[in-house]
Amino acid sequence: MDLAALTRYFEEHVPNVGGPLRAELMHGGRSNLTFRITDGTHRWILRRRPLGLVAPTANDVGREYRVMAALGSTAIPVPEAISFCDEPGVIGAPFSVTSMVEGRVIRSASDGARLDRSDAAQIAEALVDQLAAIHSVDYHAIGLTDLGRPDGFLVRQVGRWWRQWELVATRQLPGIDMLRQRLATDVPDQTDATIVHGDFRLDNTILAPDDPGVIAAVIDWEMATLGDPLADLGLLLVYWDPVCSPVLPEGNPVSANPGFPSIPALVSAYGAASGRSLERLDFYRGLGYFKLAVIAEGIHNRFQAGRTVGTGFETVGSAVVPLVEAGLAVLSGDDHR
Repeated sequence: MDLAALTRYFEEHVPNVGGPLRAELMHGGRSNLTFRITDGTHRWILRRRPLGLVAPTANDVGREYRVMAALGSTAIPVPEAISFCDEPGVIGAPFSVTSMVEGRVIRSASDGARLDRSDAAQIAEALVDQLAAIHSVDYHAIGLTDLGRPDGFLVRQVGRWWRQWELVATRQLPGIDMLRQRLATDVPDQTDATIVHGDFRLDNTILAPDDPGVIAAVIDWEMATLGDPLADLGLLLVYWDPVCSPVLPEGNPVSANPGFPSIPALVSAYGAASGRSLERLDFYRGLGYFKLAVIAEGIHNRFQAGRTVGTGFETVGSAVVPLVEAGLAVLSGDDHR
């Protein structure tokens, strides 16, 4: 991080900067690099793409910034969008600057252990309600009509993540091709078109510091698009499954914490909050396992190449095969989660 260059950029584009900047890498994320920036008085969050091999449409900090800027006019809680720099010459890559939202992130086993059961239940309820709220936003009204192409979204998702697999794969894995084929031949009719977060899970939210039932901010919008809202629900349920533990920053799925509801209870809560039919949820869960397996392989690829920054990346590759197997089980009706 070239702090002198970053300071010059802040002095020109960010209000209330009061001196030289300091930067601290925030560990925990597996995709874009996230830094806490301070001038000694104020604090901001800076996000830039990761090092190493990245798919052309992945880790898009510009998209993330645009979505948060648009959602700032809605009831969806997001950090304040302050500045976006698309000139890689400043720090080596395009980057975004947002406000820093104070609050709690439930990320580790110890974080979960400090919650009593009633708090855990409130957090899960807030999480589901927030997802349903995101899916109810009028994206036309906030200028996001061209964020994505809702028609054919599910077909394109299967194809996109397969192309990503071919780009990042470090091994031969016949099971993932089988999972892709099962998904591609049984795509359901799309329910409706909404904003899709793309990576909605508990540790991509910041909880209010004094109320576990309030989400202060939803973060990590880099994969946001327009499409089928049930893709978000399917992936959230994958994150509820212990099979994803090696991918998570602290190896701690929500389901490991007492008080959090089961997968069926979570599904029921989302159905009640959104009013959507969940009849074909098996496909969306299978798609979620497929997507996360590919993401995990991409992280593993960067780790093997020595292009990760931070700790905990050495376990991620071990999740790929179990995720593929779980996806096949869901599509076969053999899942007992």
